[in-house]
Amino acid sequence: MTELGAEEPANMHGAAHTGEPHHTSLGERLNWLRAGVLGANDGIVSVAGLVVGVAGATTDRTAIMIAGVASLVAGALSMAGGEYVSVSTQRDTEQAALRLERYELETMPEAEERELAGIYEDKGLSPELAAEVARELTEYDALEAHAEAELGIDPDELTSPWHAAWASLVAFTCGGLLPLIAIALPPVSLRVSACAAAVVVGLVVTGWLSARLGNAPIGRAVARNVGVGALTMVVTYLVGLLFGVTTG
Repeated sequence: MTELGAEEPANMHGAAHTGEPHHTSLGERLNWLRAGVLGANDGIVSVAGLVVGVAGATTDRTAIMIAGVASLVAGALSMAGGEYVSVSTQRDTEQAALRLERYELETMPEAEERELAGIYEDKGLSPELAAEVARELTEYDALEAHAEAELGIDPDELTSPWHAAWASLVAFTCGGLLPLIAIALPPVSLRVSACAAAVVVGLVVTGWLSARLGNAPIGRAVARNVGVGALTMVVTYLVGLLFGVTTG
């Protein structure tokens, strides 16, 4: 009975926390999610907006495809470059903060330990317990303890700019191919409607995926994605009709 009673809370604890990111970095997961979903959404919306706008101005399939491919290539490289620069700046800032923290730990360890204890006091621990926690964490891994408590950084899991760049490049390309193919294959009379339908499906999928991975409300994410995409296509198509000449 004693062994069974001791096992039950552990099992219940594990069941209660199923799916929570205890063994993975939530920050890294959210970074990949942001790069991937934003890349796919931008690919779908920007390429769809351009090809639909061009289709509103001309029925020339070659002109539509050239514009679409140019938009796809330029957008994918732009997204990848932007992510690389952005995440590199973030990583440089994190590394600078860690260097400063490492220097402070080497030159003023007692003050740093008191500072760490103060952080845990502010979180609700008693002064005695906060001091004990700070001392034990400092003895185990001082830099990791201070980086997490003071900076919100895990020194062993800094964000990779190359990972973010490749995620954006691939995601944008995959997203952009959807409207490009959808508008290229159907006959002239069905091009815009087929592209619009494909875009809606794609945005529903990315909205659902982002909500599922981020544990956010699915309906809101899907509605937001589809609404932005639909508005973009309507506006660009009207611009194409206004400034172009549709023939045939």
